[in-house]
Amino acid sequence: MSFEFDLNGFQSDLETTLERGREAFKGKYKEELNHLAGLSHAEIDAITPDATDLQKYDELITVVKEASRVNLEQAQLKQQIEQLGGTAVQIAGKVPALARLF
Repeated sequence: MSFEFDLNGFQSDLETTLERGREAFKGKYKEELNHLAGLSHAEIDAITPDATDLQKYDELITVVKEASRVNLEQAQLKQQIEQLGGTAVQIAGKVPALARLF
């Protein structure tokens, strides 16, 4: 069984993803996204000693991007972050505007 890479499909998916990212940075939570993006590796790493914090950081950014893009209400954003678990909530706590949700 051979797998053939679909470059056109990849490029189409990539363009869609990039456009969604641009929309997110223009949305409701753009300041929170900028603050999250500015966190240092050391700040994130201080939460847990393993790679879990980096995975949760990535998931948190994804959730906040989508929330920003669709202008999700704060209560719903809080719920989405809580569903990611305690590590994500701790990372969110490093962003003042997100910390106020908790």
